[in-house]
Amino acid sequence: MSNTLTDRSFWSKYWESKKGLAFSVNRNYLFHQHLSAIVEKKQPAEAIELGGFPGYYAIFLKKHFHISSTLLDYFVHPGILQQVLQANGLTEGDIHVIEADLFNCSTPQQYDLVLSCGLIEHFNDTRDIIQRHVQFVKPGGTLFITLPNFRGVNGWFQKEFDLENYEKHNIASMDPDLLRSIAVELNLKDVKASYYGGFSVWLENKNSVSALTKLFMKSVWFAGKVITKTFRFESRALSPYIVLQATK
Repeated sequence: MSNTLTDRSFWSKYWESKKGLAFSVNRNYLFHQHLSAIVEKKQPAEAIELGGFPGYYAIFLKKHFHISSTLLDYFVHPGILQQVLQANGLTEGDIHVIEADLFNCSTPQQYDLVLSCGLIEHFNDTRDIIQRHVQFVKPGGTLFITLPNFRGVNGWFQKEFDLENYEKHNIASMDPDLLRSIAVELNLKDVKASYYGGFSVWLENKNSVSALTKLFMKSVWFAGKVITKTFRFESRALSPYIVLQATK
């Protein structure tokens, strides 16, 4: 899998170490405002989530909007996937699952809505990975990409307390201006790229850090939440996510 900062071994260990993966994806799931607006405006019939195992967004679209949904990922853990589907009242046949390398999909099927959440930052060549998304989008269809923002407070926590995970991310990709310029170069229309979310910090290795670190992180999290709830704004320093949306 060229151009990637991760491999199958990384993802196998990552997912098998996770707890509480099988939960019900509710109507207010993260980015629901964006996706609801896309569905209302564009009425997509078919959608694909790229690199999204265990498929929370494919499930969200199928469960709440009855959209024919596909999950494509380089690594799929069948046991975890089955548990997540069952937690949402779905069966294996309700979501089309493709376990494949995105770099080997030379003539992919095209969809009305193509999305990925937390994928493109794991690749060195940001333009290339976005272009591989675009090949799945039907003319007139929508591209929706989200990624974490590690160039602010949250990134500082990642770098200081979970360097191994931090180094699995292409920090340079976490730039709305860069993403916007790439989308324009790829001839996409109605391009929007911006920071999203008031404030949040997290650690993938939270259970392995010291009690003092957990207390420090909780204190910063609380202070940041108070500030951004009182004075809501998106920014590089505080927002936990970046969103790119465009039309082909």
